[in-house]
Amino acid sequence: MAHRQFPAPCAEARFGLGLRKPHYAEVLAGGAPLDFVEVISENFMVPGGRPRDTLRRVRALHPVALHGVSMSLGSADGLDRDYLGRLKSLVDEIEPAFVSDHLSWTRAGLGHDGMQSHDLLPLPYTQEALDVVCANISHAQDVLGRTMLVENPSSYVGFAASDMTEWEFLDAITRRTGCDLLLDVNNIFVSATNHGWDAQAYLEGLPLHRVRQIHLAGHTQRTIDGRGLLVDTHDQPVPDGVWALYVATMDRLAAAGAKPWVMIERDDNIPPLGELLDELALARSLADARIMA
Repeated sequence: MAHRQFPAPCAEARFGLGLRKPHYAEVLAGGAPLDFVEVISENFMVPGGRPRDTLRRVRALHPVALHGVSMSLGSADGLDRDYLGRLKSLVDEIEPAFVSDHLSWTRAGLGHDGMQSHDLLPLPYTQEALDVVCANISHAQDVLGRTMLVENPSSYVGFAASDMTEWEFLDAITRRTGCDLLLDVNNIFVSATNHGWDAQAYLEGLPLHRVRQIHLAGHTQRTIDGRGLLVDTHDQPVPDGVWALYVATMDRLAAAGAKPWVMIERDDNIPPLGELLDELALARSLADARIMA
């Protein structure tokens, strides 16, 4: 195994935003009350050009977290070598606070003939899938030379073949690979509502001391094939139910001694920066009431 950097437990919680193009100019002008920003890794993985230059300028102002959407940790074919090489180049240049991706699969096959989905597709929670995911996480960590964060998914279907819960699966991958967790509170809320899970049992089953980062976002109610579902659209403000679950999450994290980096994530219907900063201020105040208690 290659030498890896391990993110140190956070000395204090930090609060940031998922940085999107409409807000580049305001953030680069300086003065935004942000402890860090997160960007989508794939948007900056081509060396040179304006996107990479923009990210360098952002990095001069704020710590940056890199968040991937297409590593495809659940792919039985393994990870794409070219993708990992381009990501490593970005990591080496930007020196991000965290590198993360999702517990999902997006690709079948390798090379130009492989199938690439633009959706984060779900996995069965089986021993076979666990072996695949752990092998891929370990490979990525060795290539990147650092410990990754893995994000819990939002899901809309379950698999009859699953022989463990999602939280048991996440606990198992942290134990086997040494990876840490990016806990998306909206995803827990969405999946718990769609599947009838107990969100508190979900939190209780996680290794909360491994949580390094938290996402907060909104969702949309839709009817699909006659079934009412919550869909993780990232196009709405954080709703009351997610705020309530965030409070419960921060209570549990404080008890576990974890002080994660918390951020608001918005990918569509993007409002003015000030509106997101107002949400972030609420996230900060709710966390401070628990972490400082």
